[in-house]
Amino acid sequence: MRRVVLALVFLASTAGAASEVAPGVTLVPGAFVPGTQPDGNSVVLDGPKGLVVVDTGRHPEHTQAILDVARAAGKPIVAVVNTHWHLDHVGGNPTVRHEFPEVRVYASDAIVAARKGFLADYQKQLEQMVAAEPDPEKTKPFKAELAILAAGDKLVPDEKIAASGARSLAGRKLDVHLEKYAVTAGDVWLLDPATGTLIAGDLVTLPVPFMDTACPARWMAALDRLAKIDFKLLIPGHGAPMTRSDFATYRAAFAGLLRCGGSRADKATCVDGWLKDADPLIGSADPKFTKVLADYYVENSLRGNAQRSAKLCGQG
Repeated sequence: MRRVVLALVFLASTAGAASEVAPGVTLVPGAFVPGTQPDGNSVVLDGPKGLVVVDTGRHPEHTQAILDVARAAGKPIVAVVNTHWHLDHVGGNPTVRHEFPEVRVYASDAIVAARKGFLADYQKQLEQMVAAEPDPEKTKPFKAELAILAAGDKLVPDEKIAASGARSLAGRKLDVHLEKYAVTAGDVWLLDPATGTLIAGDLVTLPVPFMDTACPARWMAALDRLAKIDFKLLIPGHGAPMTRSDFATYRAAFAGLLRCGGSRADKATCVDGWLKDADPLIGSADPKFTKVLADYYVENSLRGNAQRSAKLCGQG
């Protein structure tokens, strides 16, 4: 995986406790934990026939927090929806499958190509790092990642989401939407009409937009579509829940970053612009590291290799 993804292990913050953010909607917050890769946010939806989990995290502790929510509810997890294939959103799938063998996993089919491309390359890099590191303690995070990748088909959905539409999962009515070539080749987001909760996955991330596998222009178009949805609360893939006003701030900051990144402006100007525009949302994130991340994505995603960018936008 590219340098910036591995650098994320140094961003220090911790996850909060699971909490109900709307009736029947429980947030299991993700975290950036020192020395490890991140977990994305997970959401547990309470339905008449069981629970729906949106994203399962990466680390055992995060996935266990999801299982604890299920235990407290006294209901089985009958469905998992993965918003996309990044390991911090699908890594807990095997554990949930083990605990609830009847569970059905729903996602786009983008992970199929990712396993042959991005994830295959990541596995090779991890294996090289393990081989080059003599200290067993330092190889533990790499081996943990390799263990997730070794789960293979257990990461893959049982049912592929190929189009947007209404669905009933665990007896709870949801609007399920598919975006092509935004953050990944296939991103799923959901609206819970009963509470007005929009679960955005990595279409919204803090402290910066994580663009490693993204098509920024199409991502912007997806944000424009989200802005037309009548939601009350938005749960991002990383970061705290947002009001409509918060999301408007994020969308404007994202648009400004793309405009600057596509111009001849100095890279530092673009980075400082993001930090200023997104400041109300960034919160306690390390400002120095946030700046490093923004700098990296301007350089490598907004001003990177044109051929690679075209491929990420489905054009190559």
